[in-house]
Amino acid sequence: MSDPIKPDRRMLEALVCPLTHLPLTYDSETGELISRSARLAFPIRDGIPVMLADEAREI
Repeated sequence: MSDPIKPDRRMLEALVCPLTHLPLTYDSETGELISRSARLAFPIRDGIPVMLADEAREI
């Protein structure tokens, strides 16, 4: 398994949780974007964040 691609800082500043509209944080260990407020982890596939609640895992 290859190392996940870290998202661009500017992109992270622009992205928000689609459910709560609050900021996300990047988890470098899992390669996911984390919404602490919604308790969801959004995957990043091929460098593209998948911002669908149905695709997120609960944390």
